Amino acid sequence: MKLPVYFDNHATTPVDQRVVDTMLPFFTEQFGNSASKHAFGWEAEAAVHQARKNVGSLIGAAPKEIIFTSGATESDNLAIKGVAELYRDRGDHIITCAAEHKAVLDCCKFLERHGYRVTYLPVDAYGTVNLDKLRAAIDDKTLLISIMAANNEVGTVQPLTEIGRIAGERGVLFHTDATQAVGKMPIDVAACGIHLLSMTAHKLHGPKGIGALYVSARKPRVRLSPTIHGGGHEGGMRSGTLNVPGIVGFGKACELARAGMAAELPHVTSLRDRLETGLFAQLDELHLNGHPTERLCGNLNVAFGYVEGESLIMGLNDVAVSSGSTCTSAALEPSHVLKAMGLREDLAHGSIRFGLGRFNTEEEVDYVVRRVEEEVTRLRGLSPLYGKRPAGARPAAATAGK
Repeated sequence: MKLPVYFDNHATTPVDQRVVDTMLPFFTEQFGNSASKHAFGWEAEAAVHQARKNVGSLIGAAPKEIIFTSGATESDNLAIKGVAELYRDRGDHIITCAAEHKAVLDCCKFLERHGYRVTYLPVDAYGTVNLDKLRAAIDDKTLLISIMAANNEVGTVQPLTEIGRIAGERGVLFHTDATQAVGKMPIDVAACGIHLLSMTAHKLHGPKGIGALYVSARKPRVRLSPTIHGGGHEGGMRSGTLNVPGIVGFGKACELARAGMAAELPHVTSLRDRLETGLFAQLDELHLNGHPTERLCGNLNVAFGYVEGESLIMGLNDVAVSSGSTCTSAALEPSHVLKAMGLREDLAHGSIRFGLGRFNTEEEVDYVVRRVEEEVTRLRGLSPLYGKRPAGARPAAATAGK
Protein backbone atom coordinates (compact mmCIF):
# COMPACT_ATOMS: atom_id res chain seq x y z
CA MET A 1 0.00 0.00 0.00
CA LYS A 2 1.31 3.42 -0.98
CA LEU A 3 0.97 6.54 1.13
CA PRO A 4 -0.72 8.95 1.12
CA VAL A 5 -4.04 7.17 0.61
CA TYR A 6 -6.33 8.96 -1.84
CA PHE A 7 -9.94 9.10 -0.63
CA ASP A 8 -11.02 12.30 -2.42
CA ASN A 9 -12.41 10.90 -5.66
CA HIS A 10 -15.30 13.39 -5.64
CA ALA A 11 -12.75 16.19 -6.11
CA THR A 12 -11.03 14.45 -8.99
CA THR A 13 -9.99 10.97 -10.05
CA PRO A 14 -6.66 9.63 -11.29
CA VAL A 15 -6.65 9.24 -15.05
CA ASP A 16 -6.95 5.60 -16.04
CA GLN A 17 -3.80 4.43 -17.84
CA ARG A 18 -5.96 3.11 -20.67
CA VAL A 19 -7.30 6.64 -21.14
CA VAL A 20 -3.78 8.08 -21.20
CA ASP A 21 -2.69 5.52 -23.80
CA THR A 22 -5.64 6.42 -26.02
CA MET A 23 -4.90 10.16 -25.77
CA LEU A 24 -1.15 10.15 -26.41
CA PRO A 25 -1.14 9.85 -30.23
CA PHE A 26 -3.37 12.90 -30.51
CA PHE A 27 -0.67 15.15 -29.06
CA THR A 28 2.13 14.29 -31.49
CA GLU A 29 0.97 12.08 -34.37
CA GLN A 30 -2.75 12.65 -34.97
CA PHE A 31 -2.57 16.31 -33.97
CA GLY A 32 -4.93 17.84 -36.54
CA ASN A 33 -7.57 20.48 -35.92
CA SER A 34 -10.92 18.73 -36.28
CA ALA A 35 -12.24 21.69 -38.28
CA SER A 36 -9.48 21.49 -40.92
CA LYS A 37 -10.43 20.17 -44.37
CA HIS A 38 -7.51 17.84 -45.02
CA ALA A 39 -6.32 14.41 -43.92
CA PHE A 40 -5.10 15.53 -40.51
CA GLY A 41 -8.38 17.33 -39.80
CA TRP A 42 -10.51 14.45 -41.04
CA GLU A 43 -8.62 12.06 -38.79
CA ALA A 44 -9.23 14.31 -35.78
CA GLU A 45 -12.87 14.78 -36.74
CA ALA A 46 -13.39 11.00 -36.89
CA ALA A 47 -11.86 10.62 -33.42
CA VAL A 48 -14.13 13.35 -32.04
CA HIS A 49 -17.18 11.67 -33.55
CA GLN A 50 -16.25 8.35 -31.95
CA ALA A 51 -15.85 10.12 -28.62
CA ARG A 52 -19.31 11.67 -29.00
CA LYS A 53 -20.71 8.18 -29.50
CA ASN A 54 -18.91 6.89 -26.40
CA VAL A 55 -20.02 9.78 -24.21
CA GLY A 56 -23.58 9.62 -25.50
CA SER A 57 -23.81 5.86 -25.03
CA LEU A 58 -23.08 6.22 -21.31
CA ILE A 59 -26.22 8.31 -20.79
CA GLY A 60 -28.45 7.06 -23.61
CA ALA A 61 -27.90 10.05 -25.89
CA ALA A 62 -27.21 10.34 -29.60
CA PRO A 63 -23.77 11.62 -30.69
CA LYS A 64 -25.24 14.84 -32.12
CA GLU A 65 -26.71 15.63 -28.68
CA ILE A 66 -23.28 15.91 -27.05
CA ILE A 67 -21.72 19.39 -26.95
CA PHE A 68 -18.11 19.46 -25.72
CA THR A 69 -17.10 22.14 -23.21
CA SER A 70 -14.18 22.84 -20.89
CA GLY A 71 -15.88 21.12 -17.96
CA ALA A 72 -19.06 20.81 -15.93
CA THR A 73 -18.97 24.41 -14.70
CA GLU A 74 -19.10 25.69 -18.27
CA SER A 75 -21.77 23.13 -19.10
CA ASP A 76 -23.93 24.38 -16.21
CA ASN A 77 -23.45 27.99 -17.33
CA LEU A 78 -24.30 27.16 -20.94
CA ALA A 79 -27.40 25.18 -19.98
CA ILE A 80 -28.89 27.65 -17.51
CA LYS A 81 -27.91 30.95 -19.13
CA GLY A 82 -28.45 29.54 -22.61
CA VAL A 83 -32.03 28.52 -21.88
CA ALA A 84 -32.80 31.73 -19.99
CA GLU A 85 -31.65 33.98 -22.82
CA LEU A 86 -33.02 32.06 -25.78
CA TYR A 87 -36.46 31.46 -24.26
CA ARG A 88 -36.82 34.82 -22.53
CA ASP A 89 -39.96 35.62 -24.51
CA ARG A 90 -41.65 32.54 -22.98
CA GLY A 91 -40.88 33.22 -19.34
CA ASP A 92 -38.51 34.44 -16.65
CA HIS A 93 -38.65 31.79 -13.92
CA ILE A 94 -36.12 29.10 -12.98
CA ILE A 95 -36.38 26.48 -10.24
CA THR A 96 -33.38 24.95 -8.52
CA CYS A 97 -32.57 23.72 -5.01
CA ALA A 98 -30.59 25.12 -2.10
CA ALA A 99 -28.09 22.24 -2.08
CA GLU A 100 -26.89 22.63 -5.67
CA HIS A 101 -23.26 23.08 -6.64
CA LYS A 102 -22.10 26.70 -6.71
CA ALA A 103 -21.80 26.47 -10.51
CA VAL A 104 -25.60 26.27 -10.62
CA LEU A 105 -26.38 28.57 -7.70
CA ASP A 106 -24.08 31.34 -8.93
CA CYS A 107 -25.60 31.14 -12.42
CA CYS A 108 -29.03 31.58 -10.90
CA LYS A 109 -27.94 34.53 -8.79
CA PHE A 110 -26.43 36.11 -11.90
CA LEU A 111 -29.76 35.74 -13.69
CA GLU A 112 -31.62 37.23 -10.74
CA ARG A 113 -29.50 40.37 -11.14
CA HIS A 114 -30.72 40.52 -14.73
CA GLY A 115 -34.41 40.38 -13.94
CA TYR A 116 -35.13 36.64 -13.75
CA ARG A 117 -37.01 35.01 -10.89
CA VAL A 118 -35.43 31.99 -9.19
CA THR A 119 -37.04 29.61 -6.71
CA TYR A 120 -34.57 27.81 -4.43
CA LEU A 121 -36.33 24.68 -3.19
CA PRO A 122 -35.42 23.51 0.33
CA VAL A 123 -34.14 19.99 0.96
CA ASP A 124 -34.90 17.64 3.82
CA ALA A 125 -32.42 16.30 6.38
CA TYR A 126 -31.10 13.84 3.80
CA GLY A 127 -30.61 16.48 1.10
CA THR A 128 -33.60 15.37 -1.01
CA VAL A 129 -35.99 17.76 -2.73
CA ASN A 130 -39.69 17.60 -1.98
CA LEU A 131 -41.63 16.78 -5.14
CA ASP A 132 -44.84 18.42 -3.91
CA LYS A 133 -42.95 21.66 -3.32
CA LEU A 134 -41.46 21.36 -6.80
CA ARG A 135 -44.92 21.00 -8.35
CA ALA A 136 -46.21 23.96 -6.38
CA ALA A 137 -43.30 26.16 -7.46
CA ILE A 138 -43.98 25.82 -11.20
CA ASP A 139 -45.93 28.66 -12.78
CA ASP A 140 -46.83 29.63 -16.35
CA LYS A 141 -43.53 31.53 -16.74
CA THR A 142 -41.25 28.70 -15.58
CA LEU A 143 -38.58 27.94 -18.18
CA LEU A 144 -36.26 25.51 -16.47
CA ILE A 145 -35.87 23.14 -13.53
CA SER A 146 -32.22 22.54 -12.59
CA ILE A 147 -31.77 19.80 -9.98
CA MET A 148 -28.53 17.85 -9.61
CA ALA A 149 -28.49 14.09 -10.09
CA ALA A 150 -26.35 13.35 -7.04
CA ASN A 151 -24.95 15.73 -4.46
CA ASN A 152 -21.22 16.33 -4.63
CA GLU A 153 -20.84 16.58 -0.85
CA VAL A 154 -23.20 14.08 0.76
CA GLY A 155 -23.88 11.83 -2.24
CA THR A 156 -27.68 11.95 -2.01
CA VAL A 157 -29.30 10.85 -5.29
CA GLN A 158 -32.32 12.87 -6.35
CA PRO A 159 -35.50 11.29 -7.85
CA LEU A 160 -34.62 12.15 -11.44
CA THR A 161 -37.40 10.19 -13.12
CA GLU A 162 -40.08 11.81 -10.97
CA ILE A 163 -38.62 15.28 -11.53
CA GLY A 164 -38.48 14.64 -15.27
CA ARG A 165 -42.09 13.50 -15.27
CA ILE A 166 -43.22 16.66 -13.45
CA ALA A 167 -41.25 18.85 -15.85
CA GLY A 168 -42.70 17.04 -18.86
CA GLU A 169 -46.26 17.36 -17.61
CA ARG A 170 -45.86 21.12 -17.29
CA GLY A 171 -43.84 21.68 -20.47
CA VAL A 172 -40.76 22.84 -18.55
CA LEU A 173 -37.19 21.99 -19.52
CA PHE A 174 -35.23 19.83 -17.05
CA HIS A 175 -31.49 20.29 -16.56
CA THR A 176 -29.44 18.11 -14.23
CA ASP A 177 -25.88 18.63 -13.07
CA ALA A 178 -24.78 14.99 -13.23
CA THR A 179 -21.09 15.70 -12.64
CA GLN A 180 -20.78 13.26 -9.76
CA ALA A 181 -23.33 10.76 -11.00
CA VAL A 182 -22.21 9.93 -14.53
CA GLY A 183 -20.23 6.70 -14.49
CA LYS A 184 -21.18 6.07 -10.84
CA MET A 185 -24.81 5.12 -11.45
CA PRO A 186 -26.91 4.25 -14.50
CA ILE A 187 -28.49 7.29 -16.17
CA ASP A 188 -30.74 7.26 -19.22
CA VAL A 189 -31.69 10.78 -20.27
CA ALA A 190 -34.77 9.71 -22.22
CA ALA A 191 -36.13 7.44 -19.49
CA CYS A 192 -35.59 10.17 -16.88
CA GLY A 193 -37.09 12.95 -19.01
CA ILE A 194 -33.85 14.96 -18.91
CA HIS A 195 -33.41 17.66 -21.55
CA LEU A 196 -29.98 18.98 -20.53
CA LEU A 197 -27.23 17.20 -18.59
CA SER A 198 -23.83 18.51 -17.45
CA MET A 199 -20.85 16.22 -17.01
CA THR A 200 -17.05 16.26 -16.91
CA ALA A 201 -14.28 13.76 -17.65
CA HIS A 202 -12.10 14.12 -14.58
CA LYS A 203 -14.73 12.69 -12.23
CA LEU A 204 -14.68 9.33 -14.04
CA HIS A 205 -10.95 8.74 -14.56
CA GLY A 206 -10.62 10.99 -17.59
CA PRO A 207 -8.54 14.15 -18.09
CA LYS A 208 -9.24 17.57 -16.60
CA GLY A 209 -10.31 20.48 -18.77
CA ILE A 210 -12.90 18.64 -20.87
CA GLY A 211 -16.60 18.29 -20.21
CA ALA A 212 -19.86 17.97 -22.09
CA LEU A 213 -23.43 19.15 -22.13
CA TYR A 214 -26.17 16.84 -23.37
CA VAL A 215 -28.74 18.90 -25.26
CA SER A 216 -31.89 17.05 -26.29
CA ALA A 217 -32.60 16.93 -30.01
CA ARG A 218 -35.76 14.88 -29.57
CA LYS A 219 -39.19 16.03 -28.40
CA PRO A 220 -38.42 18.69 -27.46
CA ARG A 221 -35.49 19.82 -29.54
CA VAL A 222 -33.67 22.22 -27.24
CA ARG A 223 -31.70 25.20 -28.49
CA LEU A 224 -29.39 27.42 -26.47
CA SER A 225 -28.04 30.92 -26.72
CA PRO A 226 -24.23 30.50 -26.67
CA THR A 227 -22.15 31.96 -23.86
CA ILE A 228 -18.94 31.79 -25.95
CA HIS A 229 -18.94 33.28 -29.45
CA GLY A 230 -16.55 32.98 -32.37
CA GLY A 231 -16.56 30.38 -35.09
CA GLY A 232 -19.83 28.58 -34.57
CA HIS A 233 -18.36 25.27 -33.41
CA GLU A 234 -20.49 22.60 -31.73
CA GLY A 235 -23.62 23.38 -33.69
CA GLY A 236 -23.26 27.07 -32.90
CA MET A 237 -23.68 26.44 -29.17
CA ARG A 238 -20.03 26.57 -28.07
CA SER A 239 -17.32 28.16 -30.20
CA GLY A 240 -13.63 27.33 -29.92
CA THR A 241 -11.12 24.89 -31.38
CA LEU A 242 -11.93 21.46 -30.02
CA ASN A 243 -9.61 19.90 -27.45
CA VAL A 244 -9.15 16.71 -29.45
CA PRO A 245 -6.82 14.85 -27.04
CA GLY A 246 -9.10 15.68 -24.12
CA ILE A 247 -12.22 14.68 -26.06
CA VAL A 248 -10.64 11.38 -27.08
CA GLY A 249 -9.74 10.74 -23.43
CA PHE A 250 -13.24 11.65 -22.30
CA GLY A 251 -14.71 9.22 -24.79
CA LYS A 252 -12.43 6.42 -23.64
CA ALA A 253 -13.23 7.12 -19.98
CA CYS A 254 -16.95 6.85 -20.76
CA GLU A 255 -16.41 3.66 -22.73
CA LEU A 256 -14.56 2.12 -19.78
CA ALA A 257 -17.17 3.31 -17.28
CA ARG A 258 -20.00 1.81 -19.32
CA ALA A 259 -18.21 -1.52 -19.80
CA GLY A 260 -17.09 -1.81 -16.18
CA MET A 261 -20.06 -0.39 -14.30
CA ALA A 262 -21.67 -3.73 -13.44
CA ALA A 263 -18.54 -4.85 -11.61
CA GLU A 264 -17.25 -1.50 -10.38
CA LEU A 265 -20.34 -0.23 -8.57
CA PRO A 266 -20.61 -3.23 -6.19
CA HIS A 267 -16.86 -3.09 -5.57
CA VAL A 268 -16.87 0.59 -4.64
CA THR A 269 -20.07 0.21 -2.60
CA SER A 270 -18.50 -2.59 -0.56
CA LEU A 271 -15.47 -0.42 0.18
CA ARG A 272 -17.72 2.47 1.22
CA ASP A 273 -19.74 0.20 3.52
CA ARG A 274 -16.57 -1.26 5.01
CA LEU A 275 -15.33 2.24 5.80
CA GLU A 276 -18.66 3.29 7.31
CA THR A 277 -18.93 0.16 9.44
CA GLY A 278 -15.35 0.52 10.67
CA LEU A 279 -15.68 4.16 11.65
CA PHE A 280 -18.99 3.76 13.45
CA ALA A 281 -17.68 0.70 15.29
CA GLN A 282 -14.57 2.48 16.54
CA LEU A 283 -15.95 5.92 17.41
CA ASP A 284 -18.98 7.42 19.10
CA GLU A 285 -20.68 10.76 18.41
CA LEU A 286 -20.78 10.24 14.65
CA HIS A 287 -23.56 11.28 12.31
CA LEU A 288 -24.03 10.15 8.71
CA ASN A 289 -24.70 13.10 6.40
CA GLY A 290 -26.90 12.35 3.41
CA HIS A 291 -29.35 9.60 2.59
CA PRO A 292 -28.43 6.22 4.12
CA THR A 293 -29.25 4.24 0.97
CA GLU A 294 -30.08 6.59 -1.92
CA ARG A 295 -26.55 7.90 -2.35
CA LEU A 296 -23.50 7.52 -4.56
CA CYS A 297 -21.66 4.23 -4.24
CA GLY A 298 -18.34 5.82 -3.20
CA ASN A 299 -19.61 8.61 -0.98
CA LEU A 300 -19.35 8.71 2.81
CA ASN A 301 -19.87 12.06 4.53
CA VAL A 302 -19.58 11.88 8.31
CA ALA A 303 -19.95 14.50 11.03
CA PHE A 304 -17.51 13.89 13.86
CA GLY A 305 -18.93 15.38 17.04
CA TYR A 306 -16.53 17.46 19.17
CA VAL A 307 -13.99 17.67 16.34
CA GLU A 308 -13.15 20.55 13.98
CA GLY A 309 -13.12 19.17 10.45
CA GLU A 310 -10.18 21.26 9.25
CA SER A 311 -8.08 20.13 12.23
CA LEU A 312 -8.92 16.52 11.45
CA ILE A 313 -7.92 16.95 7.80
CA MET A 314 -4.60 18.52 8.81
CA GLY A 315 -3.95 15.67 11.24
CA LEU A 316 -4.64 13.10 8.54
CA ASN A 317 -1.58 14.14 6.56
CA ASP A 318 -1.26 10.69 4.99
CA VAL A 319 -4.92 10.48 3.91
CA ALA A 320 -6.49 12.71 1.24
CA VAL A 321 -10.05 13.66 2.22
CA SER A 322 -12.00 16.93 2.16
CA SER A 323 -14.46 18.90 4.24
CA GLY A 324 -16.90 19.40 1.35
CA SER A 325 -16.90 20.72 -2.18
CA THR A 326 -13.35 21.27 -3.40
CA CYS A 327 -14.56 24.24 -5.43
CA THR A 328 -15.36 26.11 -2.20
CA SER A 329 -12.94 24.43 0.22
CA ALA A 330 -11.00 27.66 0.83
CA ALA A 331 -14.02 29.17 2.58
CA LEU A 332 -14.19 28.97 6.35
CA GLU A 333 -17.98 29.02 6.37
CA PRO A 334 -19.67 25.65 6.95
CA SER A 335 -20.95 23.85 3.87
CA HIS A 336 -24.04 25.44 2.34
CA VAL A 337 -25.26 21.91 1.58
CA LEU A 338 -25.12 20.82 5.21
CA LYS A 339 -26.71 24.09 6.31
CA ALA A 340 -29.53 23.55 3.80
CA MET A 341 -30.05 20.08 5.30
CA GLY A 342 -30.50 21.67 8.73
CA LEU A 343 -27.35 20.23 10.32
CA ARG A 344 -26.15 22.03 13.43
CA GLU A 345 -23.26 24.39 12.70
CA ASP A 346 -20.83 22.59 15.01
CA LEU A 347 -21.52 19.30 13.23
CA ALA A 348 -21.26 20.94 9.82
CA HIS A 349 -17.83 22.24 10.83
CA GLY A 350 -16.88 18.73 11.92
CA SER A 351 -17.92 16.95 8.72
CA ILE A 352 -15.55 15.06 6.44
CA ARG A 353 -16.21 13.77 2.94
CA PHE A 354 -14.64 10.46 1.97
CA GLY A 355 -14.73 9.70 -1.76
CA LEU A 356 -13.82 6.16 -2.79
CA GLY A 357 -13.21 5.03 -6.33
CA ARG A 358 -12.07 2.46 -8.86
CA PHE A 359 -8.51 2.02 -7.62
CA ASN A 360 -9.07 1.95 -3.85
CA THR A 361 -8.58 -1.25 -1.84
CA GLU A 362 -9.76 -2.90 1.37
CA GLU A 363 -6.26 -2.48 2.79
CA GLU A 364 -6.54 1.27 2.30
CA VAL A 365 -9.98 1.34 3.93
CA ASP A 366 -8.72 -0.47 7.02
CA TYR A 367 -5.73 1.87 7.24
CA VAL A 368 -7.96 4.95 7.01
CA VAL A 369 -10.27 3.63 9.73
CA ARG A 370 -7.26 3.24 12.06
CA ARG A 371 -5.86 6.66 11.23
CA VAL A 372 -9.20 8.45 11.64
CA GLU A 373 -9.81 6.70 14.96
CA GLU A 374 -6.36 7.74 16.19
CA GLU A 375 -6.71 11.34 15.12
CA VAL A 376 -10.30 11.84 16.32
CA THR A 377 -9.35 10.35 19.70
CA ARG A 378 -6.35 12.69 19.92
CA LEU A 379 -8.38 15.79 19.04
CA ARG A 380 -11.20 14.90 21.41
CA GLY A 381 -8.63 14.49 24.14
CA LEU A 382 -7.86 18.20 23.70
CA SER A 383 -11.53 19.20 23.84
CA PRO A 384 -13.00 20.19 27.23
CA LEU A 385 -16.48 19.70 25.79
CA TYR A 386 -16.08 16.05 24.84
CA GLY A 387 -15.42 14.95 28.42
CA LYS A 388 -18.47 16.86 29.65
CA ARG A 389 -20.94 15.57 27.07
CA PRO A 390 -24.19 14.06 28.39
CA ALA A 391 -24.08 10.29 28.80
CA GLY A 392 -25.35 8.52 25.70
CA ALA A 393 -25.64 11.76 23.74
CA ARG A 394 -25.55 11.61 19.99
CA PRO A 395 -25.41 14.39 17.39
CA ALA A 396 -28.96 15.14 16.29
CA ALA A 397 -29.88 15.40 12.64
CA ALA A 398 -32.44 17.91 11.46
CA THR A 399 -36.01 16.74 11.21
CA ALA A 400 -36.73 15.26 7.78
CA GLY A 401 -38.58 17.68 5.59
CA LYS A 402 -37.45 20.77 7.52
